[in-house]
Amino acid sequence: MNYELLEKELKKRIEIPYYWGGKQFDKLDNQTNFIYKIDSFASILSEIEVNFKNNTQYNNLRNYTLNRWYNFRSAKAVEAIFCEHENVKPHIDSYNKFTDFFINNTPFDHKTTVFPNGFKKSVPYAIEHKGELIEWLYKNQSQQQRKHFKNRLFVVLVNYENDNEHWKLKAEISWLREIIVAYLRNFNSSKLYSFKNENKVVKADIIWAIK
Repeated sequence: MNYELLEKELKKRIEIPYYWGGKQFDKLDNQTNFIYKIDSFASILSEIEVNFKNNTQYNNLRNYTLNRWYNFRSAKAVEAIFCEHENVKPHIDSYNKFTDFFINNTPFDHKTTVFPNGFKKSVPYAIEHKGELIEWLYKNQSQQQRKHFKNRLFVVLVNYENDNEHWKLKAEISWLREIIVAYLRNFNSSKLYSFKNENKVVKADIIWAIK
């Protein structure tokens, strides 16, 4: 993957306000699944026009599409960074909903997320109480077809200068790469947080990406 080129494309997106217009759900996902085939920002803008220019919900659909494209492309880069490491193997099925890769044979999904305002507690508190934030994230994020209680690594983004700009850090691919490589270099399965859900043990961790 050309991380430098991708970072340039993602940073074109951050020039436009980040507004969802509503929660993610399956129907809108089905309408905007063309994002998976598009690499460049100019192309996604063009495809939005082709698909939605006459739709009465144009603005909402445009925002939704841009955000899904931005999040997906950033997530694929993060996944690729993980899979570069010698102790990480990608899942043979790239469409698997529950596992992106294996670290020392342990399966993990990964999710890059901004520090949630809904958690109602500070970043320092969350760092000290990792398990509490992890369980909150499982219960309150990734609804409908995205929701699951399998092993997951959360890359949590924090912009201390501006709480409203956590999301922009998803475009900082080279910076995220340094953080993830450092995490994998020191990976220790004994430090994972474990909890039970429906009598099954879930393993998870938080990788803090703080500016």
